[in-house]
Amino acid sequence: MVKIRLSRLGKKRKPSYRIVVTDSRVRRDGKPLETVGFYDPIHNEIHLSSEAIKKRLDEGAQVSRVVRDILIKANVL
Repeated sequence: MVKIRLSRLGKKRKPSYRIVVTDSRVRRDGKPLETVGFYDPIHNEIHLSSEAIKKRLDEGAQVSRVVRDILIKANVL
């Protein structure tokens, strides 16, 4: 199953995340199929590729709970 979820970047206590499309069996920071966005919770920055996300959702990708909230906040869903 293909999922859209977060992949962690940054150092201790200063996280930032990539929003990636990956196989659900791959570990959290494993090799993604595609990177579709970026999220920085400290500075509250969100950068998304809306077309790529909508394309993956049409293909049947499942969205994690946190990513769903980010997409709603950015008016993609």
